[in-house]
Amino acid sequence: MSSATPAAENNSGITYASAGVDVEAGDRAVELMKGAIKATHNSSVIGGVGGFAGLYDVSKLLTYKKPLLATSTDGVGTKVAIAQAMDIHDTIGFDLVGMVVDDIVVVGAEPLYMTDYIACGKVVPERIADIVRGIAAACSVAGTALVGGETAEHPGLLGEHEYDVAGAATGIVEADALLGPDRVRAGDVVIGMASSGLHSNGYSLVRRVINHAGWALDRQVSELGRTLGEELLEPTRVYAADCLDLARTFPVAGGAAVHGFSHVTGGGLAANLARVLPQGLVATVDRNTWELPAIFKLVSELGNVPLADLERTLNLGVGMVAIVSAEAADAAVARLNDRGLPSWVMGTVSADSDSIDKTGPDYVQGAKGVDGGAVRLVNAYA
Repeated sequence: MSSATPAAENNSGITYASAGVDVEAGDRAVELMKGAIKATHNSSVIGGVGGFAGLYDVSKLLTYKKPLLATSTDGVGTKVAIAQAMDIHDTIGFDLVGMVVDDIVVVGAEPLYMTDYIACGKVVPERIADIVRGIAAACSVAGTALVGGETAEHPGLLGEHEYDVAGAATGIVEADALLGPDRVRAGDVVIGMASSGLHSNGYSLVRRVINHAGWALDRQVSELGRTLGEELLEPTRVYAADCLDLARTFPVAGGAAVHGFSHVTGGGLAANLARVLPQGLVATVDRNTWELPAIFKLVSELGNVPLADLERTLNLGVGMVAIVSAEAADAAVARLNDRGLPSWVMGTVSADSDSIDKTGPDYVQGAKGVDGGAVRLVNAYA
């Protein structure tokens, strides 16, 4: 006699719902997020929410002489653990959008549209809608249409309150307006743009530090002026619109130009800046031109984290960098500050030479597979 199967033991049989997947909850989540998604749409978006594929009218490409498509994909790392612990889910979307579209804008491309992917242990419609509302709000800031996405329920793989998010975007740039290392010259000026905080990188280190210190997320921290959790959940600043405005204000064709950008994410300032410099040039960045925000000082002190480790893990107050001609520097800084983005001259680009000390962590040459230029960090933070 064969042993009874689970289906035989249950007169009602096994259903998708009993396996842990609630299709109706997914449908409710879509209804809750539809308005936020539609708010990001412009006349180029074809169709509404819920199609198999997002459609985007690219007729504007016909006006380009040589259009180049740029694409990027990313997630937000372990910062989602903070959102889940605090049960606040409407800010993590800014982290996702910032990580994706601000990589695209580095080459001077306009991010046209984006899609998202959310994997969760259980679909809670309100929670999923909060996440997507945050993504949509950030897309609006970036001027990017949210044209589609997917929510996947993975019971048994993820816990009931666990989720992860990822996204991808596509942008466009005219070939002769492409920014990058080939435009950077000796004599160029390096401009720093302030971060809003930790952004979305280095949270494995940060979480290890606060766990080691035994600090709770609801702890009020005087140096931060709010709770630790509120600081850790501060949304990533989205730079796309500001960078595009800067590039268009100082076009490549003009005598005073923006030559490149660097998005300061995993790896820190020096490593990411080195990726957009050509071989033979070095950017000298003066730490004394800005003060470390309180959260970075706190992480350093609580965990006794070496400076070199901080600098190759966290953004330390600089989320984006622009490289511009010397003639454009003052006007570029003024333009960014007028838009409400704190910015300052933080260094210069020059020819690399044997007289420069290339030992130790203050000198970084090439990074992330790019055998490019070098970055030298000098002086102490203000």
